Amino acid sequence: MAQGHSSQSTTNLIFSGEAGRKKTIAVVVIVAILVVLVGVAVAVPVALRMNARSTDAASVELANKVLAETPLIDGHNDLPIKYRVFMDNQVESVNLGQRLTETTFKIPQTDIPRLRSGKVGAQFWACYGQCSSQYKDAVRYALEQMDVIMRFVNQYPDTFQFVTSADGIMNAFNAGKIGSLIGLEGGHMIDSSLGILRMFYSLGVRYMTLTHNCHTPWSDNFRSDWPVDHASYQPPQSNGLSQWGEKVILEMNRIGMLVDISHVSKATMEDVLRVSQAPVIFSHSSAYSLCNHPRNVQDDVLRKLKTNNGIIMVNFYPAVINCYPSNQTTTTLQQVVDHFNHIKTLIGEDYIGIGADYDGIPSAPVGLEDVSKYPVLLAALAADGWTETQLKKLVGENLIRVFREVEGVRDQMKSSAVNNAIIPVSDLGNTTVPCREEQMEGLRGYFSG
Repeated sequence: MAQGHSSQSTTNLIFSGEAGRKKTIAVVVIVAILVVLVGVAVAVPVALRMNARSTDAASVELANKVLAETPLIDGHNDLPIKYRVFMDNQVESVNLGQRLTETTFKIPQTDIPRLRSGKVGAQFWACYGQCSSQYKDAVRYALEQMDVIMRFVNQYPDTFQFVTSADGIMNAFNAGKIGSLIGLEGGHMIDSSLGILRMFYSLGVRYMTLTHNCHTPWSDNFRSDWPVDHASYQPPQSNGLSQWGEKVILEMNRIGMLVDISHVSKATMEDVLRVSQAPVIFSHSSAYSLCNHPRNVQDDVLRKLKTNNGIIMVNFYPAVINCYPSNQTTTTLQQVVDHFNHIKTLIGEDYIGIGADYDGIPSAPVGLEDVSKYPVLLAALAADGWTETQLKKLVGENLIRVFREVEGVRDQMKSSAVNNAIIPVSDLGNTTVPCREEQMEGLRGYFSG
């Protein structure tokens, strides 16, 4: 019995004879199939994880390559006003060369270490004055803010280089410095004077935002686009640009100043795009279709911007990124990416830039907390399918192209006469602040003897 049992076991294991050989082959095949299936079950998830890691690494690598070869030009940063609000313009008392904390500025989002980490190539610094200064000391306010900008730029010559042209941006970038430009945020700061506009250009201002959150006597701001029952609604005053406002645009074209239509009403946007002979910019605005805030730009206006050959520089402010119909509890990096993608899909990658609005916003999207995060944004866009060519256009080439076209229009208009038009007194409205005198009858009488 024992031998018989042993003989049967041996037969089962060795499968002697013809039948045994067939059984052996069958078992080997089954085992091989099982090994393959187990291997696939293990290898596929591992491969997918490795692919995800390689995709992330590739995106980061592409982002760094783009930023090393092309200057990232941000259209709007409000650091200068923080010097006024928190430090009484005492520029030298702030060490911008170290990471700033809440003890210096509230919600600090900009300093030199973070600018360097963010690989910023050029920055438009906002020269901002409150709307309450209109008809009073707006020009003084603007000049003092310009002084702040020039002082902190000069304070760190190894980091910043003041520039006023497209070529200047490239020269600073090639020297390893951050090209620093000035944008005048609010047309009320020219006090309805073309002469003052020209002087600001002579001092280095290279764009003017036509309005901030208030109408000027010649241009309406976005608050006229709120519903009438909204707390921030302002009735339209000029229904876009006034006739004198059109003269402002043409004089900006003539002298080579970029026309910025962030903060303006839709009617003003459309009037500017109709009147301007040069490409225009939105220095810090986002897509209305994804966030129905009147600060944002509607699709029909974006199409007109493409025709104008201008640029929209996407703002990171949560209020204009995260609202109906894209409401989320927390504003995210992906929502910002969605705004870039929407604009690119609608009008193409040739008309997009970055205008984050850092230090002018009380909070930022998760993942984009300060100026060090631009590489994160680019890596996210790369992971979402943006190519090297598209990313280079986005970060700086589009703005350089617009800037050069504006300079080209200036050169073409060089022989045009200076516009000496004075705004009609009737356009100034019924201001209760008697600090502006446009009527010259008294002086004319004096000099007439």
